[in-house]
Amino acid sequence: MTSHRSCRRRGVIVNTASNGGLLGAPGMGPYIASKHAVIGLNKTAALEAAEYGIRVNAVAPSGVDTAMMKSIETNAMPGKEQEAREMFESTVPMKRYATPEEIADLMVFLSSDKASFITGSYYRIDGGQGTGSA
Repeated sequence: MTSHRSCRRRGVIVNTASNGGLLGAPGMGPYIASKHAVIGLNKTAALEAAEYGIRVNAVAPSGVDTAMMKSIETNAMPGKEQEAREMFESTVPMKRYATPEEIADLMVFLSSDKASFITGSYYRIDGGQGTGSA
């Protein structure tokens, strides 16, 4: 009979949360709640999966230069999307959105052996947005 512990495997799960789930955002209650829930689920999954050699972490980006962000700009200020973008970017200390590649780079790192002792954590990738008093 094989013991439970001898069946260990390795694996990595990287969840996508959101900086908004940590800070909140007016008018986006269901989205914010779902992303906040990802953080709790992430921590629980990390505890449950650790004995199987599975690491579980999350990334929490702020605005990313994608179609989703363009949709948010359009909904926020129809016909004034560039103004909306400038307004959103002004809330980020680095004064810009992240690129999809910057988010992917963090996810690749968390999936690599270089992060072999990291589990149950979430990483803000927000250009400094979460460091202020907002």
